Amino acid sequence: MNPDAQQERPSRTGLGRALMSGGVLTSDWAPSFAAVPRAAFLPDLVWPFDMETGRSVAVSRAEEPDRWYQYADADGPIVTQWDDGAHVGRGPGRAATSSASMPSVVFSMLRDLDVRPGNRVLEIGTGTGWNAALLAHRLGAVNVVTVEVDAAVAAAARAALARFGMAGVRVVHGDGFKGCPQGARYDRTVATCGLRSVPYAWVEQSVPGGIIVAPWGTHFGNGDAVARLVVADDGESASGTFTGPVEFMKLREQRRPDVSHSSYVPHGVVDGDESVTAITEEHFARGPFSPQDFAVGLCVRDCVRTVAEKDEGARAVWFYALSGCRSWACVQFRDGGGTRVWQSGPRRLWDEVETALRWWDGQGRPGFDRFGLTVDGAGERAWLDTPGHPVPDLSAG
Repeated sequence: MNPDAQQERPSRTGLGRALMSGGVLTSDWAPSFAAVPRAAFLPDLVWPFDMETGRSVAVSRAEEPDRWYQYADADGPIVTQWDDGAHVGRGPGRAATSSASMPSVVFSMLRDLDVRPGNRVLEIGTGTGWNAALLAHRLGAVNVVTVEVDAAVAAAARAALARFGMAGVRVVHGDGFKGCPQGARYDRTVATCGLRSVPYAWVEQSVPGGIIVAPWGTHFGNGDAVARLVVADDGESASGTFTGPVEFMKLREQRRPDVSHSSYVPHGVVDGDESVTAITEEHFARGPFSPQDFAVGLCVRDCVRTVAEKDEGARAVWFYALSGCRSWACVQFRDGGGTRVWQSGPRRLWDEVETALRWWDGQGRPGFDRFGLTVDGAGERAWLDTPGHPVPDLSAG
């Protein structure tokens, strides 16, 4: 057993109490939290997000053990890999590509998973192995299969699980988008990476009545919402609602495509059709994890939004179509002044966004829990309140 399992640090006790009082750590998961510390699955060098500086900082267990454990026992995300493993050195890399998720998010998703004794679980995205270890403590190691696309990350997790006495967890190096057909069918499937499309393979590899829990969203923004889908009795589809907002590193196969601004807007906004809008920045920008952004992304398909820093009281927001037509739009919000718009291409992207905003308002500004998702052999469909009320696709014209 890893020595970290024998340590009960005050900060870890405080974290457990905070998670319990916040309602994310339920009584059935409390024994697993107590027995399986996150610290046992973290590498010696980590990059937690420092709230005071607003950036990721390198912390070494060998050099700063107290500080390292303080972060390990905190409710914050910890980056464990940069740039798909190509990063060298102590400083942060360009893109975080593997991490240990916030404990509050981990246990809220495990709560949504609603595991029962004897359930077999497929996890997509092994990461450090901590989530798989929590599942193994609850269900038994032989009932947990976890898939990791990165060979080095998979090897490190496999070693950490073995050190912790959980070598029976099956760690598969492979493409989680395909699931793991060799072990199917599964009672539960949980993804620890953000998705832009739920693979139908996960439905096919589930038992009727099985549950799939996965962060899902659109390319409109980087945020996700946790979808909790129940597989139909005939095993042909899965459907369910969203339980709340999160933000995860994306499944590598579904990362947001790179957008070259100059290829869309080679000569600046003068190439676009200019207009004005009554939409203000206060109406448009409702803060992180807003259900408004989620709703607009559902309506305005295949679109990327980027938000510029405010400069002399003005902020530009750009929209780029991903469907190959090179349509773009720019809206410029100005403090105390009017809002100007420029658009170009066959899709009028700002018109779509403004229509989506009015639709969301008209539906009573629904939160995440009123939206749902259905996945079957024909693809996936987002809906509001019931599967018979699809979210409008404004990109269709």
